Amino acid sequence: MSNRPSETLSPVLYIPHGGGPLPVMGDKEHERMVSFLKKIAKNLSEPSAILVISAHWEEDQATITGNSHPELIYDYYGFPERAYQIRYPAPGHPQLAKAILEMITASGISAKLDEQRGFDHGMFIPLMLMYPQAHIPCLQLSLLKNLDPGQHINLGKAITSLRKKNVLIVGSGMSFHNLKRFFSSGNDGNKENDEFDSWLIETCASRDFLPDEREQRLIEWEKAPSARYCHPREDHLLPLHVCYGAACIDTPTAKVVFNQEIMGKRVTSFLWQ
Repeated sequence: MSNRPSETLSPVLYIPHGGGPLPVMGDKEHERMVSFLKKIAKNLSEPSAILVISAHWEEDQATITGNSHPELIYDYYGFPERAYQIRYPAPGHPQLAKAILEMITASGISAKLDEQRGFDHGMFIPLMLMYPQAHIPCLQLSLLKNLDPGQHINLGKAITSLRKKNVLIVGSGMSFHNLKRFFSSGNDGNKENDEFDSWLIETCASRDFLPDEREQRLIEWEKAPSARYCHPREDHLLPLHVCYGAACIDTPTAKVVFNQEIMGKRVTSFLWQ
């Protein structure tokens, strides 16, 4: 893995990955998201490696994929057969996995390697759109089963030095994730969707907050307007917390790089650069 000069920092990106394999199957409700993911990769310098924090992997302790040739985990159900024939043969990076393990444990956080696990769809679906050649080594870092927001911010802080090593950190989730409300008729839930979306944009992108204030808002995200309506379970939001932790020391304020509807609900992506 090559290192860039220490004054140059890799970006950190929180993205939506959509509904299962639909983004790569021509689904019209995902067209804007697909276009965004294809364009954002072209606007970023090419990383030496990519670390994905996916909403679809939780462990008791922080866990890093250590497999040199990970297979894909088709962790979705009820789709056409071709959805289970998708390939994304990106290599793993065992050496970097060990380095990340050392970073996390040095921060006092319990962590381990998983040398058997493959890549779930929260990783391979968006990366198929961003880096279709599958030539960049990739790893995944799990969420923590306790879903504690402060601990996920600290997990991000533990890996912040990856930004000096040309590693792209990607949080893959959805800023709105109430499965029952996707494709809902009329304006059902639009008010709640907009309330939380506005709060999240203000929290991550406004320059009006001191670092401690911004972090506290993210830790207490449940107090935000319509928070639990938009996230009955916070698994798709917490990759953002890891991203913020990784970025906040050098780049505390994010940019909104996507704010469009996916499956009838407004969804936002953030870039720390």
